Amino acid sequence: MAEPVNGEEAVTGGSGSRALPIALMQLTSSPSLDALEAEVSRVLASYPATELIVFPELHLTNPAEGFTGSDALADNAEPIDGPRCARLAEIARTHGVWLIPGSVVEADGDARFNTMPVYSPAGELVASYRKIFPWRPYETCTPGNQIVSFDIPGRGRIGLTICYDAWFPEIHRQLAWDGCEAIINVVLTPTIDREQELVLARANAIVNQVFIASVNAATPAGVGQSLIVDPEGRVRSRAVGAEPCVVTDVLRLGTAREVRTSGTAGLNRVWQQFDGIEDGAAIDLPIYGGRITPATWRPASH
Repeated sequence: MAEPVNGEEAVTGGSGSRALPIALMQLTSSPSLDALEAEVSRVLASYPATELIVFPELHLTNPAEGFTGSDALADNAEPIDGPRCARLAEIARTHGVWLIPGSVVEADGDARFNTMPVYSPAGELVASYRKIFPWRPYETCTPGNQIVSFDIPGRGRIGLTICYDAWFPEIHRQLAWDGCEAIINVVLTPTIDREQELVLARANAIVNQVFIASVNAATPAGVGQSLIVDPEGRVRSRAVGAEPCVVTDVLRLGTAREVRTSGTAGLNRVWQQFDGIEDGAAIDLPIYGGRITPATWRPASH
């Protein structure tokens, strides 16, 4: 998990455009690692500048018949450092890309987690995020308890969420507070509420002034409609339907700094809300057993 960066840098996100070419792989779920590598090769042949490739939630578990509580998915559970991890690391290293293979079913003792691993172009497992909010009662995996981000050197900090996490704004606020300029949301939604998820992607982008990239599975496991939203809530790229496709874009991560400095639509600078009122009264937040104050609203300094 990435450590919060210092002071104002966590809010502004540094300087320059820091372009990150990304590909969201809205594809039919498949348990085949060979097929996943073939898709990586295919997208790099068409878009050779791509640096980050992202697959949907549970892409490798072929979850067309259910979620992680099912016997079929339990059969795919492995430790995060098991053979599957080694092969995914090899794929990332061979092709020289940052790779998020969706999420996988992670075995840790008797527990089963819905876990989102991240591999660097050097073939290193640089982060793994366990879904904090499984979709109850259908998804019976053990909830995670850590909010996770990772750094792409020379580009920026990226936050991780899985599907139903998008409905809980606390995760996105914490990731933005930690200095993330983009949040990746891998999704497996076969249901009619994908329309609400699209609204949430824009809302989470707007209120936190971050990029949101949400990739859903293609039919028949999911209803697609993957999209990328900029820090002002504008939809930059999207898939209009459920058929397999690749959604590409270049995330100019420095845009987050510009929006946070000048304001959304030149107006709203949410991260400067407490400027000039250092002695402002604290606001109790009983729901969290805590409070918000001018000192804690700004990113922590480490």
